[in-house]
Amino acid sequence: MFLKNINLINFKNYSEKELEFNQGINCFVGNNGIGKTNILDSINYLSICKSFINNIDSQNIKNGEDFFIIQGVFEKDNDNDTIYCSIRKNKKKIFKKNKKEYEKLSHHIGLYPIVVILPSDSNLINDGSETRRRFIDMLISQFDNSYLNLLIKYNNALLQRNVIIRNFHSQNSFNNEILEIWNEQLIIYGTQIYNKRKEVIQQIVPIFLSFYNSITDSNIENVRFEYKSQLNNENFNSLLISNIEKDLKLQYTTSGIHRDDIEFLFNDCPLKKFSSQGQQKTFIICLKLAQYSLNYTKTNIKPILLFDDIFDKLDSSRIKKIFKIIDNDNFGQIFITDTNHQRIKEAISNISKENTFFYL
Repeated sequence: MFLKNINLINFKNYSEKELEFNQGINCFVGNNGIGKTNILDSINYLSICKSFINNIDSQNIKNGEDFFIIQGVFEKDNDNDTIYCSIRKNKKKIFKKNKKEYEKLSHHIGLYPIVVILPSDSNLINDGSETRRRFIDMLISQFDNSYLNLLIKYNNALLQRNVIIRNFHSQNSFNNEILEIWNEQLIIYGTQIYNKRKEVIQQIVPIFLSFYNSITDSNIENVRFEYKSQLNNENFNSLLISNIEKDLKLQYTTSGIHRDDIEFLFNDCPLKKFSSQGQQKTFIICLKLAQYSLNYTKTNIKPILLFDDIFDKLDSSRIKKIFKIIDNDNFGQIFITDTNHQRIKEAISNISKENTFFYL
C-alpha cells in the first residue's frame, strides 16, 4: 500500500497544492513555518480522519476561507482508492472512499494504516496517563476493528455511571440496582479492553527492545515499559464494589481501565527523570517503529511512516542506525521533513529505496 498523490485546497497555509509521491522515501525540505508538517498532517487526515496537530477541524481551514478539501489516491492490492475529506465551517465532516460517504468514520480507521513520529511525541513521556492510553488505543484500533467500538461503549457506560453517582450525591440517595446496570456494562467492555491492551503490550515490548538495542548500547541503556492497570491485581467487579464509598464521595468512578497507564523505565528508574533528551527521543522512535512492525504483522499491510524533524536531539550515529533499520523490505512508503537539504541527503545516501525531494 502507498499514497500515490494528494490534492489540498484551503488546508492550513495552502490555497492549492498537488503532489505526486513515490513508493519509497519522500523528503520535504524548507524553512521553519513553510508548511512541511502540514503536508504530513494532510496525509494523516486521509488515514485516520483527523489532524495530529489540531483536533478542531475548522481550525485547519486556511485563514479567510470557509472550507478545506483533502483528496488522495492510495494504491492497495493493485486497486486505486480515492479518499476525500471535506470540512466546512459549522458543517459536519464529509469523508468518502471512491465517492461513497462513510456512515461512521470508525469504518475507515485501519484501512490505510499510518505511524507518525513527531517532536511533540515527547508528550508520551511527559504528559499524564491519558496521553499514553490514547497511544495504545490508536495502536490497537488500526488493526482491531472491534476495539474502537468497545472504547465507545465503555466510555458511554462510564459517563452514565458518573451521572448517576453525582445524582446520588446531590439527592442524598443510593440505588444499588441502578448502579449495578452500569457496573455490568463497565465490566463487560472494560475487561475486554484490558485483555486486548495487555496482550498487545506483551507483544510489542520485545519488538521495541530489538529496535532500541540495535540503535544504542544495551549495556549502558537498559529500557523497558510496563502496563499499569488496577485490573492486574483485582477483578473489575471487586474494584467497583470496594471503591463505591470513594466514588460517592468524589462523585466519579475512581477504578477501571480509564485509569490505566504505561510506565516507561530507564535503568529501572522513570525515563522522564533519568534520561537525556536524545535518549528519550530514541525511546519514542523505537516505540513507534515497534508500533509499525506490530501493525504490519497483524494486517500484512505496510503502514505509511511519517518522520517529522527526525534529526533534532539525535547524534549522527543514532540517525545512521535508524535509517539502516528503515532501509528494509518490511518498511514501505516513508515521508520525512527537514530544514537542511544536505543533512537529509547524507542520511539517505546509503539507502536503497527510491527517493524524491520536494522543496517548499
